[in-house]
Amino acid sequence: MTSTPISVVLCARNEASRIEQSILAIQACAPAELIVVDGGSTDDTVAIAERLGTRVVRSGGKGLAPDRQLGADHSSHDLIAFIDADHRPAPDALRSLKRDMEEFGLDVVQAGVGIEDNGFWNRAEHDAMAVFQHQPGPRTMMIGVAPTLYRKEVLQAVRFDEVNKDQSDDADLFKRIVDTGRFTFGVGRTIVPQYHHPEFSDYMGKFKWYGRRDAEFIRTHPDRAHSMWFHLFVRYPLWRPLKSIFTGKPRAAIYCWVCGGTRLGVVLSRRLSALFLRTSRKSSKTGDAA
Repeated sequence: MTSTPISVVLCARNEASRIEQSILAIQACAPAELIVVDGGSTDDTVAIAERLGTRVVRSGGKGLAPDRQLGADHSSHDLIAFIDADHRPAPDALRSLKRDMEEFGLDVVQAGVGIEDNGFWNRAEHDAMAVFQHQPGPRTMMIGVAPTLYRKEVLQAVRFDEVNKDQSDDADLFKRIVDTGRFTFGVGRTIVPQYHHPEFSDYMGKFKWYGRRDAEFIRTHPDRAHSMWFHLFVRYPLWRPLKSIFTGKPRAAIYCWVCGGTRLGVVLSRRLSALFLRTSRKSSKTGDAA
């Protein structure tokens, strides 16, 4: 166990193929407690977690952001690490994240991630993470929600969206953390391996999921919509690919083009659909009045 007790929260839904390895890796880190929040699995996710002796909290499928807050609320300790079913932390990962938090004076610290080599898209994502995420130190806009260590007071003062199951768990949370002006966050030196299914169809499903969350962020935070549009129109298709190519990692550029293009397509589709729906409703009301 680390010198300061750490609660670990693992949010999962239909992760029977990956959760056992993740739980075993987390248990090797000797956390003070491990809580699995099940988001309505229909496979053996819960059975596997219970067989391995973990505490399972069922959310009823409220969504990832509400599930994360539920896990934080059930945690007993002042430090909470979110580690997901695709993460494979080394035995010293929690201690290492705590050192990162202290070194950089942060309230929230994310680990770098290394994607296990299991095909082209895994290698492309790994290269993208190496180019854009693995720069230790404080950040000012946002970081990822997991694998990340939090001071519990952050998640008490600024809670995940517990109502909107379509809300982005990371962009929404860190937008509101920034708004408080009270907490610091950044990326540490710790690297946590991730296992991602290598099939292109799995990656496309993930990119579309990101796009739906991007669209919801734009809808619910119009004051920050410009930053998301800049992310989708400039960072993904231009800045990140150029940096990837100049740093000798062309696979990362391909990853950015496909990921960013897919996300942008989903966002535009959703925004146009919403605009069409509003126009139809206005036309209907006008017709009723006539």
